[in-house]
Amino acid sequence: MIMIDGPAELGGELAIQGAKNSTLPLLAAALLCKGQTVLHNCPNLSDVDTAVRILEHLGCRCRREGHDLTVDSGMNDCEIPEELMRGMRSSIVFLGAMIARCGRARLCSPGGCELGPRPIDLHLSSLRRLGVEIDESGGWLTCQAPEGVQGAYVSLSFPSVGATENLILAAVCGKGTTIIANAAREPEICDLAEYLNRCGGRVYGAGESCVIIDGVKELFGSEHRVMPDRIATVTYMAAAAVTGGNITLRDVDNAHILPMLSPFEEAGCEVRQLGGSLNIMAPRPLGAVKHIRTMPYPGFPTDAQPPVMAMAAVGQGTSVFVENIFESRYRHAEGLQRMGAKIKVEGKVAVIEGVERLTGASVEAADLRGGAALVVAGLAAQGRTLVGGTEYICRGYENLAGGLADLGARIREV
Repeated sequence: MIMIDGPAELGGELAIQGAKNSTLPLLAAALLCKGQTVLHNCPNLSDVDTAVRILEHLGCRCRREGHDLTVDSGMNDCEIPEELMRGMRSSIVFLGAMIARCGRARLCSPGGCELGPRPIDLHLSSLRRLGVEIDESGGWLTCQAPEGVQGAYVSLSFPSVGATENLILAAVCGKGTTIIANAAREPEICDLAEYLNRCGGRVYGAGESCVIIDGVKELFGSEHRVMPDRIATVTYMAAAAVTGGNITLRDVDNAHILPMLSPFEEAGCEVRQLGGSLNIMAPRPLGAVKHIRTMPYPGFPTDAQPPVMAMAAVGQGTSVFVENIFESRYRHAEGLQRMGAKIKVEGKVAVIEGVERLTGASVEAADLRGGAALVVAGLAAQGRTLVGGTEYICRGYENLAGGLADLGARIREV
């Protein structure tokens, strides 16, 4: 667990890790590329370790040196064992790459954080549009494309990030042209397209609602730097806010942070964006964050909602959150309540009445971002906070406790 003795006042500088949500589809894409791929700024996370184990099981050779991960592509198996699929939700992104690489795939439904129903039906129906035959029985998906992946027009009913990534990976070496309408626009989609194009792919319009993929015969490995993690950035910003801190975050892509700035400015924080750095100075006390609605990019991201809710818990006034992406995204509210937060949840709406101070308590992380929210709250709480369930936090944050300790927090893993 993570032990925090609060309250803290954060100060100093910290470099932001590479993005988890970009690294995983990039590793799936490496499966498609002949030769060697080198990913720089690759974060050291348990989810990345799981993705590497999947690649090695399929026949790739992987080696890590610091934050550089090298993948020598190869494939001698088209099935992912259940224990690897259950390790993380994003394992489903290997489906499109496996079908593109060897024309077939067999895997079970993925695992990951329990955030409510997250059906993969959209992935499957979209891949069927590309000529993929899918049999669902016994909890397994058996997929094959006997005529190869065929270019088609696919209109997504929801701009799903995972479905968009799977379609791009399946179509990039397919026959003809694929058009994805209502595609996800997240920066991680742009990072994937940039890597594929560097490897010889033809992906156009990434970051817009219409993505066009002209299939190519083959791809070749290349070097690529993983984009900065925008959710880790906003987590450290929330940590600075609840402690009245003044910190500078390096290696940030400030364009990706713009959709998340509003609550910090409403709470009274001064945020300065300087090239690849971001400085945040927080007042004492914080104000309320007013009204937040989670939406697909470029709206406010659902992954940023939990740490910002921890910030709202100590803001003066009333804050309202509306969660539009996942049904069970308020599981961290119970832990915050144990620490003295005044939170009322009704369906997808949470109303937070800010309190003057929180009190340390023993709490349990139920998912990745909720665990980070409890750590953020512990920084503002009087006394000792113990956060269990750190295996969730390790899925998406590279040494969160160590980073906060470098900024002056009294925190450590025990």
